[in-house]
Amino acid sequence: MRLIIQPPPSLEGNIQPPGDKSISHRAAIIGALAEGTTVIDGFLAGADCLSTLNCLRALGVDIAGPDGGRVVVRGGGLDSLKEPETVLDAGNSGTTMRLLLGVLAGQPFYSVINGDESLRRRPMGRVTGPLRSMGAAIWGRQNGELAPLSVRGGKLEPLAYTLPVASAQVKSALLLAGLFTSGETIVTEPCRSRDHSERMLRAAGADLRVEGLRVRIRGRKPLKPLTINVPGDISAAAFFLVAGCLHPRAALTLEKVNLNPTRTGIIDVLTAMGAPLEIIPGEETAGEPAGSIRVTSGRLHGLEVGGAMIPRLIDEIPVLAVAAALAEGETLIRGAAELKVKESDRIAMVAGELARMGAEIYARPDGFRIKGVRRLRGAVVDSHGDHRLAMALAMAGLVAEGTTEVRGAECIAISYPGFTADLARLGVMVKEEDD
Repeated sequence: MRLIIQPPPSLEGNIQPPGDKSISHRAAIIGALAEGTTVIDGFLAGADCLSTLNCLRALGVDIAGPDGGRVVVRGGGLDSLKEPETVLDAGNSGTTMRLLLGVLAGQPFYSVINGDESLRRRPMGRVTGPLRSMGAAIWGRQNGELAPLSVRGGKLEPLAYTLPVASAQVKSALLLAGLFTSGETIVTEPCRSRDHSERMLRAAGADLRVEGLRVRIRGRKPLKPLTINVPGDISAAAFFLVAGCLHPRAALTLEKVNLNPTRTGIIDVLTAMGAPLEIIPGEETAGEPAGSIRVTSGRLHGLEVGGAMIPRLIDEIPVLAVAAALAEGETLIRGAAELKVKESDRIAMVAGELARMGAEIYARPDGFRIKGVRRLRGAVVDSHGDHRLAMALAMAGLVAEGTTEVRGAECIAISYPGFTADLARLGVMVKEEDD
């Protein structure tokens, strides 16, 4: 599918971003392991989260929905999962595969998990290695580095493990595996990554403690079901925050957005660049703070982004690059080599596609050097099957001269099924055409 975008004369209105993808995944998985019925409202019905639901169903979990954003998970406890009759299909979702590996490692049966061509290229050894150290038997291509992966779980031993790179997915997989041990599993990070798993596990009654960069979880404690209202995804909101900053006539409000401090790096960086953002706190749900964000047109300047900030905005870097492309001065993004092993090589692809639109952007081994230009120009660009790249290019099209055509835009449904509808709600002239 091609997305054809004309820059609008103004960009004004209110949007409620789709439910947080990270929280939706975790709510379904933790609900499946709880004893009783978990009700999830605001569940993201994107392709990735649907892959998680389908895998859980294949493991014998009774799940209703999503129906109007509601998912009902009838969990049977830690020992209730069943051996699947077929290969578990994680689709394009790295979160599905990595988190479920932690669960499957604790099961006394055999399972195989696979994904699409893109997911089969993504590294899994960072998860399978420590899970093997806990006692799980895991086989896969390149010695368990790549899917498809076969898992023979069972009796796990607790583990004390220090992550070489901050990763919420790896941390979460090990914490989930820790639920099935008879002792205490300890995971230490080099810097903070998103902590949705810790918040939700604690809300479900897990024996879990956070001590700075160290998380401790003691296994075999039953989990209780939750009622969760998933806040809007800050990663989805980020696209419109950037567009609001860059468009010369913009006044946007993003409603009911997740404001978890481990996820708000994009707000902090845009504010440091001079973006006029206003935060309106709202209600907390399942331990997750939420609220609204107002953004108006602003004049941005470049800066350096790296270190502990990177895990707090790793998924927002493609659209941050769009902001930097039109900011005054130079922006340096470093310490983000993880971008190379996302749905695409986001360093190479972001640099290549934004350059087509006139950006002065240079790929580095661990990020970008971007020199701001006065304007971008519309162009034919390609998503390379990467949903975040597709939406970042669409935002660039909103503030470029002329028409922008984003090819391969069907991948946007992975995380933001209502993206084009929200664009239209703001008065953007956008067309979808078959390739």
